[in-house]
Amino acid sequence: MAAQTLFPERLPTGEGILPSQEILHFVQTGIIRSTPEIEEDQIQPASIDLRLSREAYRVRASFLPGRSTTLLTKATDKGLLSGKLDISEPTLLEPGVIYIIPLMESLDLPSDVYGIANPKSTTGRLDIFTRLITEHGDEFERVRRGYRGELYIEIISQSFPIIVQAGMTLNQLRFGRGKFIVAGDAKLKQLDQDDLLIDADENSGRFDIDRGLRVTVDLAGNGSDVVAYQAKRYSPPIDLSRINYYDVFDFWQPIYKNDKRQYILEPGEFYILASKQRVRVPADLAAEMLPYDLATQEFRVHYAGFFDPGFGFGRDGEIPGTRAVLEVRANQMPILLEDDQFVGRLNYYNMSAKPSKVYGGSIGSNYQQQGLALAKQFRRDQQYSSGLVPGSKPDIQVGQVEATHPGTDAAPGSKEKEYSILSIAFPEGDSEHRIA
Repeated sequence: MAAQTLFPERLPTGEGILPSQEILHFVQTGIIRSTPEIEEDQIQPASIDLRLSREAYRVRASFLPGRSTTLLTKATDKGLLSGKLDISEPTLLEPGVIYIIPLMESLDLPSDVYGIANPKSTTGRLDIFTRLITEHGDEFERVRRGYRGELYIEIISQSFPIIVQAGMTLNQLRFGRGKFIVAGDAKLKQLDQDDLLIDADENSGRFDIDRGLRVTVDLAGNGSDVVAYQAKRYSPPIDLSRINYYDVFDFWQPIYKNDKRQYILEPGEFYILASKQRVRVPADLAAEMLPYDLATQEFRVHYAGFFDPGFGFGRDGEIPGTRAVLEVRANQMPILLEDDQFVGRLNYYNMSAKPSKVYGGSIGSNYQQQGLALAKQFRRDQQYSSGLVPGSKPDIQVGQVEATHPGTDAAPGSKEKEYSILSIAFPEGDSEHRIA
């Protein structure tokens, strides 16, 4: 697509999180660079999706390069590299294994612009933990002001085997200018008076503004019998290119509401839940979900913390709020979770300008007006109902474990794949090279 039509000339905006039109300007002027060229759908309202390149490295441990060396030099010197994979074709990434993949995009930032990265929503909902790394970097997920160089992504899939390929996007990068300041409670209370933050219907439960918008969890069901999903330990691989494809029950154990409206989270398990509130992000703001208590780290909520301008809001307030999906992992001990329990804060940040496009179906967003929504790879007709869909698997009661073990069939229709699980795990030729 011609640069003059995709990337019209834009003047830099002010301080705050940079909007889509300035990100397009960065592409046009070479501040963001890539071969092949950047696609229009990579540009989100307040971020850019970053694409995997053709090579992936298995590493023995997570690490940062530090200011004195480059990433791959340090990995080699410290003996951390254990393998190299060609991911130009669909390739299996094993759960629990750390991979580092160079990204197609590189940066030449102005001296007053910095970056902050985060997993995409779909990535978080699949329990794929990702972190951005820069050359000579000493901090994950941060790009220092004026950075010039390559970008890398660290990936570890914690629940499922996944199939990836060059060109896929697992994380996103926001840019900022000036101070990164959270909108204060006084401003949020003013927005709340105008019904710009929460759709306060009778099922939304309580909400408070205290160092951000306090978000609570829904275990009452909001019209559905299913209040959460727990990831199964042994499942077939998930091809991230497959949309609305996989049988929910091959990968997830539904958790049903009970009279006590509570559930015990088990250590080391991964859950998908939903917020009690239907939150809104006006088009001139962006938001980020933060864990409720960074000090205790009892459980982690919402890996993919970015909320784009227009989430649950639209361009002019036409969307009456959207429930936040909560990606939750308990850590050291069982945790009793109760309906309407405080689980996180939604912090709001000023945009430097209102973006030219906002979150929603018109730009291909997958989760506007969602309920308790799994990642887009799973069949939508098996979700959002008050029970299981006709013809689906038998009910699974709370506390009952039904695991899919290695060697079982994949999701319906997966036999039509052009490649099998074995062919991915043990490819012909020399696509993986061991490194001593």
